[in-house]
Amino acid sequence: MEKFQSHNGFARTFKENRLTLGLSFPLELSSDNLQAMDLAEQMILAKQAEDLGFASLFVRDSPLYDPNFGDNGVMYDPFLFLAYVAAHTNKIALGTASVVTSLRHPLHLAKSAATLDNMSKQRFLFGAATGDRPIEFPAFKVERDDRAELFRESILVMRKVWKKSFPQIQSKRVGLTEGDVIPKPFLADIPILGTGYSGQTVEWLAENTDGWMFYAQEVNRQQELIKHWRKVTERFKPFSQPLVINLSENPMASPSPIPIKVGFTSGRKFLIDYLYALQDRGINHVILIFKNGNRPTAEVIQELGEYVVPHFPALTK
Repeated sequence: MEKFQSHNGFARTFKENRLTLGLSFPLELSSDNLQAMDLAEQMILAKQAEDLGFASLFVRDSPLYDPNFGDNGVMYDPFLFLAYVAAHTNKIALGTASVVTSLRHPLHLAKSAATLDNMSKQRFLFGAATGDRPIEFPAFKVERDDRAELFRESILVMRKVWKKSFPQIQSKRVGLTEGDVIPKPFLADIPILGTGYSGQTVEWLAENTDGWMFYAQEVNRQQELIKHWRKVTERFKPFSQPLVINLSENPMASPSPIPIKVGFTSGRKFLIDYLYALQDRGINHVILIFKNGNRPTAEVIQELGEYVVPHFPALTK
């Protein structure tokens, strides 16, 4: 029996030997790093994605805006933004890709995550990471070299306070001897997806997380990583990755690389073939990121929903 088979977000998104598709906020097509993220427009597109059978919607966590980093991240706090998305959708999974655990207190994280999971009726997929923007660590007065330890602490602390009432916890940032963190998640747990290595061994991630989100890379290299993951996980734990795309109006257009990003411009025919290749190599979920496009976003989502998603539909209606 799968641990999270009754968790609505997990069950909609993940199944062994199957691939599903998600989208990444902001649901905008642009050639630069600026974003509007008009909330009304984003919710219209989120509901469109849900109705078309996408499995998930993910948002990144960008605690600070760094104009020198290469992109401006996402302007809204991920927990507050996903709570807003939850109120405007009914069944699509809602995920973070990923919360920077090293810059947030574990007890605050536990409460925010449990609140969002309960408010969304168990749709939250908790992508967790250590963070990588150099300016953020001194701003928060956190030692960058401590981030791997802080990542481990966050996951272990959250799991304890989700499962137990009035736990006593002593760790680097937590000295909990009285009181409790509420609400508790409905399942006394929330699916945690580790991101990259986060300073850990694959074995630690396999034991302490419920899935692995890794960066996009060459397909055969990704397959070798997945083989290692499957070898060290005792039960099915999904493997996910992002994919940057620019969908051509010509469905038969051949692929061409997108500068800097690991992704491509192509028609839907190549995209479908590529996604089948990822599924064959063991990838369970792909989060599509729009980049460098000049077509209306709703038009792109509609084409993906009509022609691509039926090959890789959400697992629950």
